[in-house]
Amino acid sequence: MRKIIDISIFLENDVISDPPAFKPKISYFDHKATLPQMLPFFPGLQAADLPDGEAWSIEKIELVTHNGTHLDAPYHFASTMNHGERAITIDEVDLEWCFQPGVKLDFRHFSDGYVVTAKDVEEELARIGHTLSPLEIVVVNTRAGSRYGHDDYVSAGCGMGYEATMYLLERGVRLTGIDSWSWDAPFVHTAERYKETQDASLIWQGHKAGRDIGYCHLEKLHNLEALPSTGFQVSCFPVKIRGASAGWTRAVAILD
Repeated sequence: MRKIIDISIFLENDVISDPPAFKPKISYFDHKATLPQMLPFFPGLQAADLPDGEAWSIEKIELVTHNGTHLDAPYHFASTMNHGERAITIDEVDLEWCFQPGVKLDFRHFSDGYVVTAKDVEEELARIGHTLSPLEIVVVNTRAGSRYGHDDYVSAGCGMGYEATMYLLERGVRLTGIDSWSWDAPFVHTAERYKETQDASLIWQGHKAGRDIGYCHLEKLHNLEALPSTGFQVSCFPVKIRGASAGWTRAVAILD
């Protein structure tokens, strides 16, 4: 029997799911508040003429394309991909990438700010007894998943380094995902390393792997603890926004 597991977070107010400058804002209008919107469409109509005197409910939402669970296109990472090609935007992403068998890597034991290596990925695949196949969707379970709704969510969890990302891409993976705010290690930790080393290659290194091999990744997934290591499919079709760097998605895992 088929089972669908929601692996997306909410779009909601008052939960720290983004840095303050990028947080969503949702204004809610109930059935009474919207009467001034409905009545002018029908001259002569009065509120008393409507069942329970109600119009519609509606919401006004102010978002960036990276709020909530979303899919990043290669264009988000850089202007080029595949060593110089024009990076594709979210409306150009191959939809075949967005519905494929899934593989879960469990990195909840790594500390906040840890940068996952290729060796870590290889060891985890060996632990779960899986060999990657092209186009499989690899999702990464970190400690950040348990911190959604808490003030430290944006700074929680490990991140995927350049070598770890390339390990996946070189084996044909083209879409990945993570349950933290970023595919890379949280900025607060990377900033400390940069302060010590002044090495700019440490910054956004997992994202920048897309300059070498174009790929997409999901950010702010949720509930990955409910998934097995393999034996499920991921569906994560993005909203079609022309020329955009990302699109919101209701990502789900499907188990048979």
